[in-house]
Amino acid sequence: MRARLGVLTVAFLLGAVACGQDTDSRPTATATVTRTAPSQPSGVPDLAAGEDVAQGLDVPWGLAFLPDGSALVAERDSGAIVKVTPGVGTERVYEVPGVEATGEAGLLGIAVSPGYAEDRYVYAYFTAAQDNRIVRFRLDGQPQVIFSGIAKGSIHDGGRIAFGPDGLLYVGTGDAGQTSRSQDPADPNGKILRLTPEGAAAPGNPTPGSPVYSLGHRNVQGLAWDSSGRLFAAEFGRNAFDEINLIEPGRNYGWPEVEGSGDTRGGEFTQPLVTWKPSEASPSGIAITGDTLYAAALRGERLWTVPLSDGRTGKPEARLENQLGRLRTVAVAPDGALWVTTSNTDGRGDPATGDDRVIRFPAR
Repeated sequence: MRARLGVLTVAFLLGAVACGQDTDSRPTATATVTRTAPSQPSGVPDLAAGEDVAQGLDVPWGLAFLPDGSALVAERDSGAIVKVTPGVGTERVYEVPGVEATGEAGLLGIAVSPGYAEDRYVYAYFTAAQDNRIVRFRLDGQPQVIFSGIAKGSIHDGGRIAFGPDGLLYVGTGDAGQTSRSQDPADPNGKILRLTPEGAAAPGNPTPGSPVYSLGHRNVQGLAWDSSGRLFAAEFGRNAFDEINLIEPGRNYGWPEVEGSGDTRGGEFTQPLVTWKPSEASPSGIAITGDTLYAAALRGERLWTVPLSDGRTGKPEARLENQLGRLRTVAVAPDGALWVTTSNTDGRGDPATGDDRVIRFPAR
């Protein structure tokens, strides 16, 4: 029985992606980009003082905070979005229609618009009948498909979405089990995409008119920025190495030619900052607060803390090992607390009483 914490519970043109999409999948719009400063709350999360803020969730995957400090949590298999408010409880506030959950697929990442106070938009990445796609919606309205045509699979669906400090939407995708997709610049799979809030290719991307920001990825499920606006991503390896990468526009991260550190083919491939054995990690969500990156480990069943200094990393340290089981998502709340979701009901874990849960570690 695991120990308990807490007392409560880039030739990629838009026409290529549009092939086979619904007619409403790509609205025609010119984005006005809202630029925001990177969010870096003060304080260090107290990893010895966790308490449950939600229990009994159905494979919680995405997590994003509303301006009032409550969180929206996406349930992968049910397609529901649950609002979690510390000291109050949980409430199902939305159900994304058309979610088809099979294997690793389903309702995955969610993000809240940087202008939520005015536009009230929530974004979700999910698996539909024919593909993985991104929608946006208000909690009292119908979803609008803004990007589609990302190949789906029973594995490697990516799914993390997050707004960067530039006000643009970043999307981590997987290779859907077809490794050749990752090196194809005209394919959205195995990439990090950079989109306007309306779903168009963002201005300033490496290839004009293409949403591709970086390529050569196997299965990106973690995205986070440091206080200087540098983007870091977590990468699932196959059998040898998982990775944390510093993401730079136009760079190729090597999959499937290279896994972990290795031959850069004369500098064509970018080396990772951190590598682990998959048994130690299988990293999913990541978050950064202060000078530390936190990585939630699924197979490794621990939380990795990685020191950061000017875009470089120090020696990782394992925390919460064998205490919570599989960890899927980690996020920093507006008050500086660290929220972590378990993933023990996903068919690969060992559910304990109360799983799956959301645990809050307050800042000190």
